[in-house]
Amino acid sequence: MYIFFGIVVPYAAGIIFILGLLYRIWKWAGSPVPFRIPTTCGQQKSLPWIKASYLDNPYNTPGVIGRMALEVLLFRSLLRNTTVELKQQAKRLIYSGTLALWLAAMAFHWSLLIILLRHLRFFTEPVPAFVLGLQSLDGVFEIAVPTLFISDIIILLALSYLIFRRIAQAQVRFISLPSDYLAVLLIIGVVLSGLITRFFYKVDITAVKELALGVVTFSPSTPPAELGLSFYIHLVLFCSLLAYFPFSKMVHMAGVFLSPTRNLASNNRMRRHINPWDYPVKVHTYEEYEDEFRDVMKAAGLPLDKE
Repeated sequence: MYIFFGIVVPYAAGIIFILGLLYRIWKWAGSPVPFRIPTTCGQQKSLPWIKASYLDNPYNTPGVIGRMALEVLLFRSLLRNTTVELKQQAKRLIYSGTLALWLAAMAFHWSLLIILLRHLRFFTEPVPAFVLGLQSLDGVFEIAVPTLFISDIIILLALSYLIFRRIAQAQVRFISLPSDYLAVLLIIGVVLSGLITRFFYKVDITAVKELALGVVTFSPSTPPAELGLSFYIHLVLFCSLLAYFPFSKMVHMAGVFLSPTRNLASNNRMRRHINPWDYPVKVHTYEEYEDEFRDVMKAAGLPLDKE
């Protein structure tokens, strides 16, 4: 069982994750995009005296890179998002911002990134200097022994808000699917099991690193029994999350880079784009239409190009 949960399950999850992600990317890359369909909320570049919005409506590659960077790193579209609510007393629609949602999303994603980078210490030897520095900054307050990292607290608070919002708000609850709850609950389970393993059922860090290095270098050894049940629960939950990732909405991590609404320059007024999938079709021109219905159009008093 130690070999199954410590070696077979991680390898199976890794294979499913890689193949599933490659399949999704292949499907996205093969989808025809005959027209440029960027989602914009700014003035498009046109005449010289009209000020264009280079980030909200980019017309060249540097503008697209800047827009993508703001989207990926700062969730700019979510920051600009608004919510609409019908106030019965005022009998009108009220538009308001979603700053709390943006803050929770930023806190969750950046904390998750920091936690993943901190875990590189188990997969590298020697440990890179930036990982050690990040670990020192994350645990600067030294709240407990072992150190309770700031990112652990922030990610739990952010996840609690996100799942509470999904349950408490009727509009969000109405459009939520079981898979939406499953993704959040899996992440919460991974975080909580990691904290329990770290603070209550302590494991031999050296043994964990030996197991991790053996798996990533394809030279695994039999996992030691002293790693304990809590560690294997943490590992299995993480592997479940990894295997589920390509088939869930979490795959937007890769999809955002292949979204034609984000990665295309809005230069339709500057260049003519020919549909590469277009093929010659027989069309019925207006001249032919008028020749066919000229008498009827003339009797109805409609204007004609030629009498």
